Amino acid sequence: MTTVIRSIVVGAVLFAAGAVMLSRAKAGSDEFFPPVTDPLTRQECGGCHMAFPAGLLPARSWQKVMGELDNHFGDDASVDAATARQINTYLMAHAADSAGNGGMHRWLRGVSAAAAPQRITELPKWVREHREVARSDWTRKEVASKANCVACHVDAERGYFEDD
Repeated sequence: MTTVIRSIVVGAVLFAAGAVMLSRAKAGSDEFFPPVTDPLTRQECGGCHMAFPAGLLPARSWQKVMGELDNHFGDDASVDAATARQINTYLMAHAADSAGNGGMHRWLRGVSAAAAPQRITELPKWVREHREVARSDWTRKEVASKANCVACHVDAERGYFEDD
């Protein structure tokens, strides 16, 4: 292959890859949620499970999660007060219903304005998106839990939850 043809092929591949990435990250996409960017939040939350994007839950839910760290889904996830403040500040600023979130609140359709859902897996939108997943898939050893997003969505930690 000549150098010119090789350059054209490489350019076309790079252009296609860039187009795919842009389409995946478009504002309002049901499949992209900005990942956790705060290093402390990523470290503390990601130490035991994937650091879930704050845009998946409303601020009132994150407040409840942060207020119950001593019983975090059956585990003690307590942190010192300064760490809790920083994580809470980050979660509030990036929650689904925060002003600068870019419309991620669409995941909250069907959730009462007074409700503070704790489990992303119980949101009506999440349930609809996963209705075709066989019950047996959730108990497979490599999946083990509905909260293990990365088992099926390989780019989940980067904010991409496409179902392909």
